[in-house]
Amino acid sequence: MEEAIVTHAVPTDIEWPPNVLQFDLLRFPLLFHWKDRSDVFVGGNMFVYFSLEQIKNQGFRGPEVFIVLGTTRRARKSWVVWQEGKGPDVVIELLSDSIAEKDKGEKKLIYQNQLRVPEYFGFHPISTELAGFALRDGIYEPIEPDAEGRLLNRQLGLMLTKWEGEYQGVQACWLRWATLEGTLLQTSEEAAEQERQKAEEARRKAEEAIQEAAELKALLARYRERFGELPE
Repeated sequence: MEEAIVTHAVPTDIEWPPNVLQFDLLRFPLLFHWKDRSDVFVGGNMFVYFSLEQIKNQGFRGPEVFIVLGTTRRARKSWVVWQEGKGPDVVIELLSDSIAEKDKGEKKLIYQNQLRVPEYFGFHPISTELAGFALRDGIYEPIEPDAEGRLLNRQLGLMLTKWEGEYQGVQACWLRWATLEGTLLQTSEEAAEQERQKAEEARRKAEEAIQEAAELKALLARYRERFGELPE
């Protein structure tokens, strides 16, 4: 009797790379970049309330990442616009096949018409589609990518760029922040590795200096054996 072969279908509702990793890669480098600033709040995976009614499915949104300038940097469970006195300056949504059209349509209009977010960006981790919009005269207009496909974020003075590489053991195309010159904002792991390399380079140079000093001392000793003391 032949043994039955059981096959398992690959789930189609799994987002890859995991959105939580992409969320970390967008949020933590900003926090590290602005570690000395207390007037910027970087939020994510929390509700932004913009209507006092707070009706179910209305009056709030939960963007993956949002940035508020000119505020206080402290812990919050949510962002309440009428209490804080302003809404986000930048919003980034991670799109998925199931809700991509809603993010591009309904949610985008809420950011445009009700929250009045100056800059809105959407990134699909699977297709790597990236789009950005800036509020001009009350209407979102597309942000044109530069020659390298990067999008300028004028509010923050930074660029959003797609990066092929490994993060937390996952090889994928990620969305990352970069300076206007194109330097990626570092993750904590990258910063730690850079410091390790600097320390290793300093150790190597110190060892080379010690070795050179020892060789010079030995050369001087041989000279003295052959010719005596050096003239004054």
